[in-house]
Amino acid sequence: MKRLAQAIRLRPEKREEYLRLHSAVWPAVETALLASNIRNYSIFLRADTLFGYFEYHGEDFEADMARLDADPQTQDWWKLTDPCQEPWSDSERQWSGLSEIWHLNETRQS
Repeated sequence: MKRLAQAIRLRPEKREEYLRLHSAVWPAVETALLASNIRNYSIFLRADTLFGYFEYHGEDFEADMARLDADPQTQDWWKLTDPCQEPWSDSERQWSGLSEIWHLNETRQS
């Protein structure tokens, strides 16, 4: 299992639209995420920063992400959500990956 975290800015004028969209994510998008071996996906919001976390449970991350990218329903969803977001100026992608610097494993003994 691979844990991934990402961040992006939320355009303040699109905040309500983005929140409305995510109050009822399309079932087809959720199905595509699950089919791409994504689990425990959460998006958090602080001020105008979106933070996403998910776990990848597959064997071929690049192939699964390519399948997700090619999904027509997901592409339609992104046509609605992408205009609500503003990538960081140093990022070539919509969401910027974050480096994990610490993790508490639940099996750690005191």
